[in-house]
Amino acid sequence: MISKQTSVGIADMKITRAPGTLITYALGSCVGICIYDPVLRLGGMVHIMLPEKISNHDAGNIFKYADTGISEMIRKLEIFGGVTSRMTAKIAGGAKMFDIPGDANSSVGNIGKRNVDSVRKILQQCKIRLIKEDVGSNYARTMVFDTNTGQVTIRSFGRADNVF
Repeated sequence: MISKQTSVGIADMKITRAPGTLITYALGSCVGICIYDPVLRLGGMVHIMLPEKISNHDAGNIFKYADTGISEMIRKLEIFGGVTSRMTAKIAGGAKMFDIPGDANSSVGNIGKRNVDSVRKILQQCKIRLIKEDVGSNYARTMVFDTNTGQVTIRSFGRADNVF
């Protein structure tokens, strides 16, 4: 069986069934979220940039934000037959890419942590069990999601692959 690989861009979301593979690059402070229904071998990946959509005046891409991007991905997975009670999530990214001296708690320097905190909270609210994560630190990640197995592989320059 040949696996079709689909790229998920920044502020983007894709859904595929087995034997499909989803991949996203450049997860610095951004967070990649994979949600999987193991019975259907149906999965989605969203690459969010910010924790939440702040105002209704921001008519931009809903996949840019954790709050709107995750809920829309879950809605679309359900349209394809996914069942929320069976879904699990894996996340990666949320790094602190820039060290701003004297500003350790600033929203700019800590956007990665805010993204991760927001993603965890939203998954909990949506009753999606977060089973694995590779978050934080100060390096970028590439996330590869195999819908045939539900396995996620994290690749980072100069580091061994993290497979979970």
